[in-house]
Order: sequence, then C-alpha cells, then structure tokens
Amino acid sequence: MSVELTDQEQVRRERLAAARALGYPFPNDVTVTATSQDVLGSAVAESERAEADRKSVTIAGRIMTLRMMGKAAFFHLQDRAGKVQVYLRRDDVGEAVFETFRSFDLGDIVEVGGYAFVTKTGEPSLHAKGIRLLVKCLHPLPEKWHGLTDVEVRYRKRYLDLIVNPEVREVFIKRAKIIAEIRRFFDDEGYVEVETPMMQMIPGGTNARPFVTHHNTLDLTLYMRIALELPLKRLIVGGLERVYELGRVFRNEGMSTEHNPEFTMLEFYVAYQRYEHLMTLTENLVVQLCDRVIGSRVIEFDGKQIDYTPPWPRLTMLDAIHEIGGISRDHNLSTLEGVAEAARSVGLSHIGEIQDYGLALYELFDKYVEEKIVDPTFITRHPMAISPLARPALDDLRFTDRFELFVNGMELANAFSELNDPEDQEERFRKQVEAREKGDEEAMYMDSDFVTALEYGMPPTAGQGIGIDRLVMLLTGSTSIRDVILFPQMRAED
Repeated sequence: MSVELTDQEQVRRERLAAARALGYPFPNDVTVTATSQDVLGSAVAESERAEADRKSVTIAGRIMTLRMMGKAAFFHLQDRAGKVQVYLRRDDVGEAVFETFRSFDLGDIVEVGGYAFVTKTGEPSLHAKGIRLLVKCLHPLPEKWHGLTDVEVRYRKRYLDLIVNPEVREVFIKRAKIIAEIRRFFDDEGYVEVETPMMQMIPGGTNARPFVTHHNTLDLTLYMRIALELPLKRLIVGGLERVYELGRVFRNEGMSTEHNPEFTMLEFYVAYQRYEHLMTLTENLVVQLCDRVIGSRVIEFDGKQIDYTPPWPRLTMLDAIHEIGGISRDHNLSTLEGVAEAARSVGLSHIGEIQDYGLALYELFDKYVEEKIVDPTFITRHPMAISPLARPALDDLRFTDRFELFVNGMELANAFSELNDPEDQEERFRKQVEAREKGDEEAMYMDSDFVTALEYGMPPTAGQGIGIDRLVMLLTGSTSIRDVILFPQMRAED
C-alpha cells in the first residue's frame, strides 16, 4: 500500500534524486577526528592562534538548525557528544559546494572539516573549510520549539525521540553507566558474572505468569524465564560461592508506569552470609552509583527529594505498619483477628475475609503502607505465606529472614536468607502446586531437579534481586518505566 507523501517529504526525495543524478554515492569513507565537545573545548585557544596555525578537524553529525545569510550560513550540528555551531562561507568552500549545501535539509547527516574559533558574539563554533552530504533525511524532524512530546510516538519511534530530545539520550547514557558500574562493583567484591538460560522447562524463582514458547526440534514446551534465582542457586551448590547475573526476565502480566513484560534484573547470591549482610551491600552499591554516575545522593523524583545517604531505616513489616502506616499499637498485629481489626480501622474491611495470617498481614502492608515510603527503607521479616523460597525465622516460624527495599512506594529489591532444607523446599513446592491447581496462575511449579540440587547440599546463602529498570528510573528521575527502556512493549497500532 502506497503512503501519501507530504510536500516537504516530496521535496526531500526530489533533492535526493538530483544528488543521485550527480553521482551521490551514500559515502562511507568518513574519518571523524573530533566531536562537537572537542570543538567547544578548544575554540578559545584556537582563536588566539593565527588562522594558518589552527588545527584542522573533521566532525560529522546531523543538521539540527539552519540559517542562511546570503553568501554564508550558520547551522548547528549534533553528534554523540552534543551540539556545536558551524559557520560556513561560500568563499571558503567554493561556489559549487555552497550551492549544493543550499539543498541540504534539517536532519541531513553531514561531514564538516574546519577549525575551531569563537564568533564575534562569543559563541564557540567550527569554521567550515569543507562539507559534504553523508545521508539524506527524507522526513522533516519535529518542529523546533515544540519538539516530540507525543509519548506514543516517542516510544514507538525511539530513534526519533533520541534525535530531538537530548535529555532522553542522557537517560540512556546514564543507564549504560549504571550497569557498567554495577558490574565493576560486584567484580570488585569477588563475584563471578554468569549467564543462565532464558528458556526453561520449568519457570521458577517467583510467583508470576510466564510466556510460553515451543521448541520444534525437541517438540518441547518451554517457558521464558520469570526470574534468575533457581539456576543461580544451583551454581552455589556447585561451589561458585559468589555469583551474579544481569539479564532479561519475562512476565506475562499487566503494564503500568512501573511494569513492562520484558525487563532487566540483577540477581546475586553469596554463600556463608545472612540477609542482613545484603542490606549493607545494597546501601554501598546504590551510594556508589549516586556518587560515580549521578553525582549526588539527593535525587528529585516525582516532585520529591529522595535522600540515599546511608544508613537507611530497617523496619520489620509489623513495625512499618505502625510507624509508617500510623496504625495504633493498640491493635495486636500478631494475630489474624488483630490484623483484621487494624485493617477495618483504616477502611480495608476486605482483609477480614482472608483466613491466612501471613496473607492478611501482607495485604494490610501492601494496601496501606507501601505508598507512604519515600526515602529508601528496608522492610524485614516477611510472612512465610508469601516467601516460598526464604529461610524461616527461627524465633517465629510464621515469618522469614527476608527483606524488601522500597523507595517512593516502589519495591526496588527483594532479598532473603535462602532456604537450603530440601525437605522443607519440596513441601513448599507442593503447596504452590496445590494453589495452582485451585486456580492461582502465578503459583510456582514443582522443580524436582532443584530439590535434588539442594539434597547435594547448598551452604548457608543470602540472595537478592534488584529491578534495573526501576533503579534507573529512581536515579534519573524518570517517572515511567517506558522512559528507561529503549523499546518498551506497546499495544499494536491500528
């Protein structure tokens, strides 16, 4: 089906056709010797030299603004480092080249040779001595002053978003630096980075709905992984006492500003440590990211100033309901009846219908407390009922040695002292299977091989997962997960 072209698109195609007729080859013999920032940084010093002594450089990039002034022109060239103004005169480049330049459009990619200088108005610039077209842009860029603001277009056409919104490029550059710094941190701590399968015969490691696929040669149903946990713990059994993985995870669930079906997880496991060790490790990791990548420990997010300066509060779930939720300690949260009564006092009467103490307590925390947490806070001692892979707390078997890290109402990390009792693990898997048979599509599958691995002996281990996308959101002040994923999942276009 043909697409009707706008007048501007038609003109651009005509100009490309004219260039082709003159032998335009889409050249690729480019040798870039400087960036826009190199030119800006050297302009003052170069202006103090005699013109014959100025260093010649070659830059390349996209024309973002263009102002013709008779026999001369000014335009801004954008490359990976930023923007720089270019001054071009007919007398310097020759009449033929200058006339060809007149047919250039905003968005065209060009190569420019020249030297750095400072204009009479004081702007560091490049004085062009030569220019040639590298790639013709066949579509107009979004209008200069209004930019690309339609979020649907921004996410579907991320390439266009990156061209016209420099702050978007900066977010993804910071994301790359954050991930590089995470690797450096764990490498320095003696961890080994590993890779585990994305397609699994049994999806495990958390409660979530998997994506299903099929291997034709093996005639085998496979699942896209929903977590990294169980393969990594198998490696702990095998003697790799400190392991981590940065990898994609897939969950067949809803989408929101905090959820994307495909996202990036960091999971790490360390033998002979308890979950308390991971709280300190996490503080050190995030502070290092703030210091080395962001440049501040206080970051604005959604109109709030979030302070990552350690130490961060550590509260049990029960204490958080009182201290953060504001529910009076007159309510006895150690019993199912007390949780139901506390819930009714804040308008959550449906919790009284839950017959499991742990599930009721967590529902009260989830619905009434989470969103009130702003600065980073560790919430510890989660109920056994919601923690099928965590060690029980020996002083009260209704709870586990587990924590979650919350920032601005979002769960950022989940960690616990790992369950390494194979008989206990098998029994918990059986309860998950029963829940699945009763209709819980997010309940775990039985993983008999993992139980067998535990039977060989897994040392006392602490493990944690951190959502990288949410971490980047919080550290860059991005309020939607789609703003930190280059190609977020979208609904089909009509």
